[in-house]
Amino acid sequence: MKKLLLLLTLIIVSPHIGMNMEANNTIANICSVIKKGMRFLFIGDSITDGSWGRSGGNMMPTEQRNKKDLNHIYGHSYMMLCAARIQSDYPELETQFFNRGISGNTLLDLQGRWQADCLDLNPDMVTLLVGTNDVDKFLSGKATLDMKQWEKDYRQLLDQLRTANPDVKIALGTPFVAQVGRIGSQDNYQQRKALIAECATVVRRIASDYHATLLDYEKMFNELTAKNASYWIWDGIHPTAAGHQKMADLWLRASKVI
Repeated sequence: MKKLLLLLTLIIVSPHIGMNMEANNTIANICSVIKKGMRFLFIGDSITDGSWGRSGGNMMPTEQRNKKDLNHIYGHSYMMLCAARIQSDYPELETQFFNRGISGNTLLDLQGRWQADCLDLNPDMVTLLVGTNDVDKFLSGKATLDMKQWEKDYRQLLDQLRTANPDVKIALGTPFVAQVGRIGSQDNYQQRKALIAECATVVRRIASDYHATLLDYEKMFNELTAKNASYWIWDGIHPTAAGHQKMADLWLRASKVI
């Protein structure tokens, strides 16, 4: 009789033990990636910006933005969704997140503020997404675009980052575009798409060479926008809320923080 009661007890309790062990393992995995006090930086253009620091969607430099208003400190892009998920689920880790996206920025713009907006923050992980404005300014005749030089300049930024912190984690996002809205209706859309694809190829190569996490947003949005493109990207460049959520989901998966 005692053996029967013991067997029944094990049958009832075992699933719960398994669930607890699985939960504990998940937490352990996360804590092994995210260290207490870890500093996350997201830097790039308007897709990252999301009007953080009450910029009003303008190309406002970092030093002029409101960094005391915690209701607007992250903006409303995928960056905010990533920060919200980590900080709400794991408050005990006391992570810090910084948005340094600035609307309209190109790779050249990032070079000019890399020290102040990246290196000086001493980040433990940097997520970089840039390229769409480089293509846009080239197509509008406002700038040149030499892919070999673009790749060289991109690598130089990462070299500076690794020199400052050899242990820094890096995540690189591929730029993307969709044939919808204002951008999608322009006569040069196919040329834009081809140039964006070239930039994305460069980013993939760099991510591989630097052993960085690849955020292949171009591939993701190409698949998502194959049907009902405007649901995911509204003007050809900027994601909708649903699109930003997909970007955050990919970041969370690819970065292996959940």
